[in-house]
Amino acid sequence: MENGTRVRAATTEDAEAVCALLNAVDEIEIGAPETALGEVEEDLAKAREAWVAVEGGRTVAYAAILDAGADGGVDIDHYVLPDRQDAGIRLLDLAEARSRELAAEAGAPEAVVHLHLNAAPTMDAALLTGRGWRTVRRHHVLTRPIAPGADPVPEPPAGVRLRPCADDADRRAAHRLHQETFARHFDFRPQGYEQWLRQVAPDWPLVWIAAVEGIGDAAVLITRDDREGMGWIRTLGVLEQVRGRGLASHLLRHAFAVYALRGRDTIGLGVDTENVTGALRLYESHGMGVHYAVDTWEVRLGV
Repeated sequence: MENGTRVRAATTEDAEAVCALLNAVDEIEIGAPETALGEVEEDLAKAREAWVAVEGGRTVAYAAILDAGADGGVDIDHYVLPDRQDAGIRLLDLAEARSRELAAEAGAPEAVVHLHLNAAPTMDAALLTGRGWRTVRRHHVLTRPIAPGADPVPEPPAGVRLRPCADDADRRAAHRLHQETFARHFDFRPQGYEQWLRQVAPDWPLVWIAAVEGIGDAAVLITRDDREGMGWIRTLGVLEQVRGRGLASHLLRHAFAVYALRGRDTIGLGVDTENVTGALRLYESHGMGVHYAVDTWEVRLGV
């Protein structure tokens, strides 16, 4: 304990307190609370390690190791109230130290640590740059209003059949398509099926595969309906050889229709602003606009 702040390991029992912290951060950064308890419970259950800083019974900072690869890449999470930067730094110290250990265990020469923060974060960015962190990418969270009358279920393009993931074979096909369609994307880390299941945790009734006549399974749409403010498109991937045939547009409009029928009035997704496939232009052409921006911060730590 330091200055009345207690730092300890976090468990799923901390989910409500961590959710309250994340929503307090949401209100500051994006103007409204958008974090659902289920999201936090899932993140804590999947985290390699996690910590909280508690003052007077209130959680004021949270950090977690989300994923670690054989190449030394480590993804972390970090949230802190703006007037509790000292507590945030203590958790960042723990996350950086553990990242070094994980990279060393993997036999990598250094840990390449990535952290996603709002473009105007509650974390003092000067503290990060002072420790060697730098921004390497920007993503936009895009949203769009939806309604049943405005977003009817679309007819598929000629020769295209859309199906839900009904059995194990479909689920493995969704995994394969995700891995293949995102293989060249920034910060993509290949995953085996079981690891992918744990990390992505698909809600199978809300996952679809598009098959193209003469080619077979060619695109995947992975969505979730567990966010506070909107339905969420987690993944929309199309194989390179069939891009330009309207599959991405069809899957996007399919998601609009499904979530409108589920009673949602908003749908969202995240997109790399430097994506070379034209994804950002596609989403904007379908009426999606910027809700907020997220920067990927990186630091390289010798082991």
